[in-house]
Amino acid sequence: MTTATATATATALQALQALLAANFPQLAFDAVPAVVAMEAALPHCRRCRLRAGATLFAQGSAARALYGVVEGEMVMRFGSADGAESTIELAGPMRLFGLAAFASGHPSSYEAVAHRSSTVLAIGGPAYAALMDGLPGFGRALMHEFASRFDGTLRMLQASRLQPAAERLTLVIAQLCAAGRVSPPGQDGTRLLRATQAQLAALAGLSRQTVNEALRGLAAEGRLEIVYGGVRLRAGIG
Repeated sequence: MTTATATATATALQALQALLAANFPQLAFDAVPAVVAMEAALPHCRRCRLRAGATLFAQGSAARALYGVVEGEMVMRFGSADGAESTIELAGPMRLFGLAAFASGHPSSYEAVAHRSSTVLAIGGPAYAALMDGLPGFGRALMHEFASRFDGTLRMLQASRLQPAAERLTLVIAQLCAAGRVSPPGQDGTRLLRATQAQLAALAGLSRQTVNEALRGLAAEGRLEIVYGGVRLRAGIG
């Protein structure tokens, strides 16, 4: 193995370790069994670079890997026969997604689209098997993590179909915060969310006018402040 190849392999291994550790901090990734399992998984992982708007996998297609966002943002959404779209999740850096369809072998119930220019790591079948079989505690941690997301997904689906605009918008704001789109709290405890009303409207499945009205309602309640290029969030929202 050349020096360049060894360096590239070490870098790829560090990237895989960082992705897994961000989702499963309770596991010991520096232990020998974990390193051996990741080294076995590495040849079966690949990086996918996507431009904004590009589809990683379509609704109804087979999911051939478990995916993790390395850079950028991916939006998971499904469409109905009448053309309506419902956002399930906005996944930011170091977020895993796509387990259900991959593990079950069923067609994906949603599509994964790059919300902006993104890099995704695809953890293929042999890599997944190597981690499940060789990384102590991985299977249990994986099930716990994705089960904990289930309630949030149900709330998002309920909001997308049944809840008032303000509730749908609040849930989208929470997703953007979880995706790392919000600044750390300032001295006054507020956080800045950089998102235009057009972006919020697209994610919430609402018109821009409805989003504007909902934001003004939330501002009147003292939950946020509308500022240039985004909103300033107060405690209790996001």
